[in-house]
Amino acid sequence: MVRGSTARFAWLRWSFIALCCIALVAKWAPSAKGAEPVPDKTGAFQSTPTPASVPGYTKLDPQKMTAEQVAGGIDAVAKSSSHNFYAINFVWVLVAGFLVIFMQAGFALVETGLCRAKNAAHTMSMNFLVYALGMFGFFVSGFALMCGGLNGTVIGGPVTLGGTPTLSHMFTVGSAVGGDHGWGLFGTTGFFLSGNGYDACAIVLFLFMMAFMDTTATIVTGACAERWRFKSFFIFSIFVGGFTYPIFGSWVWGGGWLAQMGYRLGFGHGAVDYAGSGVVHLQGGALALITAKMLGPRIGKYINGQPQAILPHHIPMVQLGTFILAFGWFGFNAGSSLAGTDGRIGIVAANTMIAGMAASLSGVVYMWNVYGKPDPSMMCNSMLAGLVAITSPCAFVTPVGAFIIGAVAGVLVVWSVFFIERLGIDDPVGAISVHGANGVWGLISVGLFSDGSYGQGWSNVGATSYMGVVGRGVTGLFYGDPTQLIAQLIEAGVCIGWNVACGGIIFWFIGKLIGGNRVSREIELGGLDVPEMGVPGYPDFVLRETDILE
Repeated sequence: MVRGSTARFAWLRWSFIALCCIALVAKWAPSAKGAEPVPDKTGAFQSTPTPASVPGYTKLDPQKMTAEQVAGGIDAVAKSSSHNFYAINFVWVLVAGFLVIFMQAGFALVETGLCRAKNAAHTMSMNFLVYALGMFGFFVSGFALMCGGLNGTVIGGPVTLGGTPTLSHMFTVGSAVGGDHGWGLFGTTGFFLSGNGYDACAIVLFLFMMAFMDTTATIVTGACAERWRFKSFFIFSIFVGGFTYPIFGSWVWGGGWLAQMGYRLGFGHGAVDYAGSGVVHLQGGALALITAKMLGPRIGKYINGQPQAILPHHIPMVQLGTFILAFGWFGFNAGSSLAGTDGRIGIVAANTMIAGMAASLSGVVYMWNVYGKPDPSMMCNSMLAGLVAITSPCAFVTPVGAFIIGAVAGVLVVWSVFFIERLGIDDPVGAISVHGANGVWGLISVGLFSDGSYGQGWSNVGATSYMGVVGRGVTGLFYGDPTQLIAQLIEAGVCIGWNVACGGIIFWFIGKLIGGNRVSREIELGGLDVPEMGVPGYPDFVLRETDILE
């Protein structure tokens, strides 16, 4: 009995060993190292910083005052202001992170409602457990790979939180330029949040970044719903959090090579992805594309090569979940400022809301006009598509730009859903279209609609002036900078290529390891709830022997 149990869970043991090996290899990989800063475990540095660290503060000259005591009092006030500056930012980032984590409930309701009742417990359980699985991978190795080199390049860490000087080791290649140590590939410190990762600022950043990673991992569960083995989902989700997501995340948000394209190659401000249309949503969409393709369509989805509608079982659940997601998105986008003291967060929040509104309306009008009915499920996907699309450009565009971006997204998602369906790829919830197609559109939108009013010094480009204009920030094609669009297109292409290739290989290997990623035909026809989870989502829908006898 013991021997059989050991064999049954060998796949879990080997997946854990593989993830730990990734962490060990990355930890001892060659990296640029300088003096070792001491981690701030208690947050004392952020609590009592120097007055000069407060943006805009200038220490007054005591000789110009009527008394030195007055100058000392002003200095004390500045110290208190400095403390409050970091405290406000800490609280803002944590609260925003909590909002993003609550989005998991929205995803769970949307995906479960769009599936059939016989698979409700299985779909909901994937959305529930992916939170722990992705976080486990991110805790073991993901955060270190993604953010462990934040200060390993000249791009640096979030100064709004006091900086992350201990996250300074990054594996790089090539020659140094502009004070960096070469093209950054991945971080090499902060595994298990130990050592240099045991730092107050770093751990706040971990919580926020973990919430974003979890969104990417969740997207895959929707595209693979109603036929994905729970065992395969279990292993794959760990690797999303521990390897695939953070590697690409490091290239954009961790000071890596995509972010460096601005000051190294002259491509605008490098890859600009404010809240993650690419890092979060396109990654999830690309992983969903390859895994759904490899799993194959659900039984009955295609008859004689023609797609058939498989109706969702709970539309009100889908709409409630969509509203929860729309609410959490304010933390997703506005929280990405990493600063409650950033005056731009109001514009970010308003742009987010406007794009969701525009997408909802354009999607409904399009469906109503072309297909005769507004379609509640497509209405929800249109709103989500607009929110995905505005996620990258939300801080850099005008409200009118946000409206246009959202309006395009609302129609784009409809086109994409039917296009993906005609390709023979079965996506029960439209995840590939919502997050993948509109993730690409969001990245492109940065390169088109950014008006230069925000983002000065982004990724060490234009710290004093850009394109000959003092204070000019990220600028798109429509405002005079075609090179930013090049950087955005490169990010989109690399994101798709990395996740399709790496995610596909991992998914294939897992299938070989456990004897297949898909449930049997009998289980799929009968429903995954009882065979895979042990209990039905809706017991009253199950015909029992006692019911027959009565």
